[in-house]
Amino acid sequence: MAGSQWELPPELCCRPMAFVALTGLDVVYNAVHRAIWDAFCANRRADRVPISFKVLPGDHEYPKCRTKRTSYEWYIPKGILKTGWMNKHLNLVPALVVLFYELDWDDPQWKEKQSECATKVEIVRTSLQGRNTKVAVVLIQKKTPLPPGEDLVASERASSLCNACDLSGKSLFVLPHTDHLVGYIIRLENAFYEHAQTYYYTEIRRVKSHKEFLNKTTHQLLFVRHQFKIAFFSELKQDTQNALKYYRTAYSLVHELRAHETNMLEIKTMAGFINYKICRLCFQHNTPLDAIAQFRKHIDLCKKKIGSAELAFEHAAWMSKQFQSFGELFDEAIKLGLTAIQTQNPGFYYQQAACYSQERKQLAQQLCQAGASYPSPDPLDTQSGGLDFYGQRPWRQGHQSIDPPDAEKEKTGILALQIKERDVPHSELIIALLSNAVAQFKKYKCPRMKSHLMVQMGEEYYHAKDYTKALKLLDYVMCDYRTERWWGLLTAILTTALRCAYLMASVKDYIIYCMELLGRASTLKEEQKGRIEKNLLKVLMNEVPDAEPECDPSSVSAARSLWNDRVALSGSNEFTIEVQDYIPFIQCKAKFFSPSFHVDQPIQLQVFLRADCPHPVTLNKLAVSLSNQEYNQWCVVESSGQESMSLIPGKTKCYNFSFVAKTEDVGKKIEMTGIEVMLGSDRGRCVFLSWRGAGGDAASNHEALQASRSSRRWGRGMETRPELDWDNLIMQHSTMIISRVPKISVQLSHQPPALNNEMYCISLTVQSQEEGVAKEVKLTAGLKPGQDANLGQTTHVTLDGSKVCDDTAPALLPDVPLGDLKPGEKLERCVYVRCVSTGPRVFLFHVAYSIDTTVEGRQIVCKCHKDETATIETVVPFEVSVKFVSTKFEPLDRVAVDIPFLLMTDILSSSPWPLVLASSSLQLLTMTSNTPQLQSQLQEVVLQTGECASECFCLRCPPLTSSNNTVATGQYLISWRRKPSSADSPLIQTTVTLPHVILESVPLYIHADLPSFGRVRESLPVRYHIENRTALVQEVEMAVEPSDAFMFSGLKQVRLRILPGSEQQMLYNYYPLMAGYQTLPQLNISLPRCPTTNTHTLRRFLPQRIFVKPQGRQLDDASIAAA
Repeated sequence: MAGSQWELPPELCCRPMAFVALTGLDVVYNAVHRAIWDAFCANRRADRVPISFKVLPGDHEYPKCRTKRTSYEWYIPKGILKTGWMNKHLNLVPALVVLFYELDWDDPQWKEKQSECATKVEIVRTSLQGRNTKVAVVLIQKKTPLPPGEDLVASERASSLCNACDLSGKSLFVLPHTDHLVGYIIRLENAFYEHAQTYYYTEIRRVKSHKEFLNKTTHQLLFVRHQFKIAFFSELKQDTQNALKYYRTAYSLVHELRAHETNMLEIKTMAGFINYKICRLCFQHNTPLDAIAQFRKHIDLCKKKIGSAELAFEHAAWMSKQFQSFGELFDEAIKLGLTAIQTQNPGFYYQQAACYSQERKQLAQQLCQAGASYPSPDPLDTQSGGLDFYGQRPWRQGHQSIDPPDAEKEKTGILALQIKERDVPHSELIIALLSNAVAQFKKYKCPRMKSHLMVQMGEEYYHAKDYTKALKLLDYVMCDYRTERWWGLLTAILTTALRCAYLMASVKDYIIYCMELLGRASTLKEEQKGRIEKNLLKVLMNEVPDAEPECDPSSVSAARSLWNDRVALSGSNEFTIEVQDYIPFIQCKAKFFSPSFHVDQPIQLQVFLRADCPHPVTLNKLAVSLSNQEYNQWCVVESSGQESMSLIPGKTKCYNFSFVAKTEDVGKKIEMTGIEVMLGSDRGRCVFLSWRGAGGDAASNHEALQASRSSRRWGRGMETRPELDWDNLIMQHSTMIISRVPKISVQLSHQPPALNNEMYCISLTVQSQEEGVAKEVKLTAGLKPGQDANLGQTTHVTLDGSKVCDDTAPALLPDVPLGDLKPGEKLERCVYVRCVSTGPRVFLFHVAYSIDTTVEGRQIVCKCHKDETATIETVVPFEVSVKFVSTKFEPLDRVAVDIPFLLMTDILSSSPWPLVLASSSLQLLTMTSNTPQLQSQLQEVVLQTGECASECFCLRCPPLTSSNNTVATGQYLISWRRKPSSADSPLIQTTVTLPHVILESVPLYIHADLPSFGRVRESLPVRYHIENRTALVQEVEMAVEPSDAFMFSGLKQVRLRILPGSEQQMLYNYYPLMAGYQTLPQLNISLPRCPTTNTHTLRRFLPQRIFVKPQGRQLDDASIAAA
């Protein structure tokens, strides 16, 4: 039997749908019919009823119905299920035949067309004779029908047509060909679906009716057949729950059949079919656990039913197909929304299918005879070209007895199957299944399973002699096994890869795998490693290597021919192998002696090599590549005639290199970009082993980690070993070239903290300790870069301390030339810093110079520099507070126009150093001084920390023309310096902006002239001046309130009239009665023409109290003596 016999039939795998045949449609030449057909079958959405439509001619011959059996008494079944039965009910025997006929109710030839339609219906019924298939008629009409009951002619003619065609009213339909065609078609479909449901229900009942005629002795096969048919009809009826129930019953009945070698294949085939249906329906019902449980049960029941031992490979093929089919069902369910997990996904079933395919391949190799010829006549041929029943042998179809009817035919049949099996591409089947499994494990993130199966795929490609693909897969997987350190598995894969490389005559791959199999990761025995090393040496000498063991003899002869061609080629004898990602038999580590070297020191590096192969290895060249290629010439060693470069297995060999760096590389990093070791010679093949960076390979990092752990565990005992510990060698792949160590001293002297805006002096002393002359000494001083950007705008640096620098001075002075410095010479400079804002700042003083020096006999000019930094805090030198008071020293929130007031300033020192206040001044904008000259009261005043200096100025605000009642006062200027500084140091001027004042106008200004004090019982003259500040004549009412402390003479109450801009004076003589601070008699003033002005506002300029001295008495001599 052909290898494709294990494929499940398509009619089993598809979704069963009710089959409806459409007749009377000319879809080729009639546009209306074509539109109707397109509406039925094109772009069917999921919400439309599941029906399979097919257009058939009106006289189509349907399968003949066999004579109905009335008794099963003497009937012996020949098999379980006929091969054509499912296809017959899916595609050949319709549940409903629909006749389409163009006929309008008002057609003038109604009678003739009615007769023609009845004839066509009769033809259809005749071709369906014996079937329960329903027949329906659809009238294609041009007009839209009226609602039921309104068109009497239509009702009458419909009844007449039904009678003529022997149809029920439910089987006659009208299809108007209008714009709403699809809507009518969907309604028709639903009606067809109901008819189809009725048909399949009838078929199920018909099959069930046979049960009473069966017995369990001779009709066991029929029990299975009938349950399968009922289940299949239920699926066609879309009753999947009942279908599942009947399939389960059929499955149980299959395993109750008496199994023997002749019917084992039929039983397994039907069990596989029914199991497929059960699992598919379980997934469809979203019960995947039921599907998995059913499949496991199926495998447990069938895995031992091998059948004929000579055809055991068939059982493996069948088992493989079971797992593959379930994996496909599982995968399809996942695509429809089922969620799988890492431990339960389709990949496991594809993997198991591949395992059974591998077993099939092994069994086929054992059982199938190599030299036998195919029997004639062909025992696998049948008269019909196919089998009558699923799972039966072609040479004994319908035979159900235990023993085969013809032993000779049985033997030739088995031989034919064995010979056919030899031609099956087993490796292709296995690779396809493994590929599906790999895709699933990759999807569900199972990397180790994926790698394991990819190895199997590679081995299958190797057996299929597709060495290129085998090598590609194995090479991909080896990376994972190297990373995870599965040395045994890696060795096995490398061995297969080496065979592939040999059989392909791929020289480079052969060398790579030889080197890795000789390395420390290989678990091969010493004699095997010795053989591989000999082969590697042959390849290096451009000779043909010996064949690898366990290779196919025919492939070996072809490989030798390929190798001879490679040897004959004169070119392409140089190979460069990047060994960083492998584990070669030569290990390499390199390091610079130090992470950094001064430019006046030779740069030293070491390269360590170690061989892991059984015998010594000879090298021809070792070269180190650096990031600056100009140094590469100093890092090469080649073997000479007297001294060869050889590595003894297990011994570490060290090569030392040194070179002098260039001065322009100061501040740059030098890296090892690669290390190259050359094997072979120009006479044979040259193989360059190349390591990236400072060496190491795929296993080095883990080995170094293990070594560091063990050294920590065992402590210092590791250091006592005389042999250099390879694993503890730490690679240093880069070094930094740094400037020569400067031999100068830089000292800073200053007095922190700095005061805001002052010229802060930082004294710099540079002294040379060099043996030669320090040339081109340059100073870079100022704010250290990298700080807040705002600090750069508020910091100014200069070398000129005789004047205060302005805002154009930079924050950093670059490359200030200082000349040359002889040995021991000292140089001093002062740098002045002006900080406009407070806060900490870091200042940098960078002294650079050049000096001639000699390194390993080479004269070089070294540039040296010395950096010193100073963090300086800037503080405010003093705080200035300003307030406005009246002439009575009372605080003012408003200032009256053209009336004197006082401006008081307080300067509070917050400097840790004494401050000299040189002078102070006012710059007035709108105000005027009420005194002839504004003189500073703080000239040359020295303020200690925490001391306060005050000044007082008498000011007056003249009348303003603008309407603005808030005006600027001006600025207060203070000139000062730090006390310890010299007398010629510049003065710092601090400007304080005075606050704005609110102006108010008073209609009447009253002030008084009175003595500074009074005396008890002595007259105290007080003169009141009353000025009219308005443009109107003001009436003033004045009254003096009586007081217990004073008697007075003058007008107690008076009413005055004062002209605009003029003044009136009132004189009173007060007579104090009591000593001490006394309140003067209150003056009540009112302005009838200015009702908004109250007495308190007018008399606020008057003195409230006066000090009264006690009455004096004449001293006589007696009183003096008594005292």
